[in-house]
Amino acid sequence: MPDARPRILVADPVAQEGVDLLRAVGDVDVRTGQPPEALIAAIGDYQALVVRSETRVTRAVFEAASKLVVVGRAGVGVDNIDLEAATERGVIVVNAPQGNTVAAAEHTVALLLALARHIPQADASLHNGQWRRKDFVGTEVRGKTLGIVGLGKIGSEVARRAVALEMQVIAYDPFVPVDRVRSLGVESVEFDDVINRSDFITVHPPLTASTTGMIGREQIARMKPGVRLINVARGGIIDEAELAAAVREGKIAGAAVDVFSQEPPGENPLLGDPRIIVTPHLGASTAEAQERVALDVAEQIVDVLSGRPARYAVNAPMLAPETLQVVGPYLAVAESVGSIATQLVNGKLTSIEIDYFGEIAEHDVTPLRASVIRGLLRPISEENVNIVNASLVAQSRGWQIDERLRTSHEVFLNLVHVKVLTTESEVTVAGTTERGQPHLVILNGLDIDLVPEPRTFLLACDNEDRPGMIGRVGTLLGRHDVNIRSMQVGRRGRRARALMLIAVDECPTEEQLAEIEAIDGIHNVRLVRF
Repeated sequence: MPDARPRILVADPVAQEGVDLLRAVGDVDVRTGQPPEALIAAIGDYQALVVRSETRVTRAVFEAASKLVVVGRAGVGVDNIDLEAATERGVIVVNAPQGNTVAAAEHTVALLLALARHIPQADASLHNGQWRRKDFVGTEVRGKTLGIVGLGKIGSEVARRAVALEMQVIAYDPFVPVDRVRSLGVESVEFDDVINRSDFITVHPPLTASTTGMIGREQIARMKPGVRLINVARGGIIDEAELAAAVREGKIAGAAVDVFSQEPPGENPLLGDPRIIVTPHLGASTAEAQERVALDVAEQIVDVLSGRPARYAVNAPMLAPETLQVVGPYLAVAESVGSIATQLVNGKLTSIEIDYFGEIAEHDVTPLRASVIRGLLRPISEENVNIVNASLVAQSRGWQIDERLRTSHEVFLNLVHVKVLTTESEVTVAGTTERGQPHLVILNGLDIDLVPEPRTFLLACDNEDRPGMIGRVGTLLGRHDVNIRSMQVGRRGRRARALMLIAVDECPTEEQLAEIEAIDGIHNVRLVRF
């Protein structure tokens, strides 16, 4: 007797093409708009669940889902799904990170052209019975310089289209190798070059602590008069108040904004000025994109239910017990090592080297590699990285990763050692565990002993090893009421260059960091967030 067909619950509206694909392999029930208690009551009968952003898949849902194998998110973000609870219960969560790429890129280009030719303003004027041709003289984009901040999937697609429009395209993304940037017909530049040289600027990084407000008053002041800005990425990357003021004052000729720091935006300084084109987060809103994400998720659900791996699994699969026992304690170490390397590096990434020392090198190091990649990306990207997709993610960014297995280390029983090389620098970070707790033990060739505790901050100060250096930095932090949690110094020799590592409870401001860097004998200060 054949096995019963799997039951699949579609809890949010998705494109019919995805539903049809699921019906080819299972019995599908479409029940949208259910209250949480109804979902909890029903989920025990289903092997698969499909949601968008409306339905929250909480721990209570997973606890009631005795048969659930896979959850599909028809879209990118998975904030509405409890990934920890899913992983604990062995439920695979998949999403569709590629589905809206073309839609978002096309919307960016549409806004760029609308800015250049005053299309919304001219349309509104004519609908009001006015014929004002002289007021809407535009500018050609051919030959103009487009600056792109963030050259990930969407930024790359924007670049391809801008090149086809005969624009001069420059891009800043230190974590995309120069060769890959050039392969797009784009010039790889520094952030300041994008700010100083561009006629149009479009931003496509994730919203992180380092990208929030990355274009504000100081950056706008250094832009060309008459520059035009576009944001189809995340609200908050461009300071909304400063952008509105610069348009009002005429420094910026116009702006186009699809995303806001709060949505719906309510009373927002970007609303009301006819030179600022606004759209209600339409970047992914095309029929094709909705169909694509529905099909992407449906295909993965079919794969998982058939015993095949999913292309875009969001949570890591369970590890074999023997691998977990040895390698498991080092996953957090590997992620911390990668994250710190990203935050300390300067220049454009060229290659990554990972060395595994000790007993961990005798086991499958794929989970460790995935954790290093996840750590490298954590400060700069919202991508979910795990064992299934780590290689794909690294490959999509053009990363060259060399791995070596070492049977032993001269000091440590087990060690994860990462070297990141760029066009300007080389950063090495290594870590191990002690009593089950991650410890960072090597930083740029210097011996350290640092526990990466959550919600703390680390100041890495490259300084001259001479009397009074520690006291000067400590006094300055004390004056600003920044509490020091711990401090240590690694040095290469007496009165030579040293590395001062200061863990603090509060995050110093940019101005405070500049004060520290201005101290005689301090050469460089980097802030690391754990």
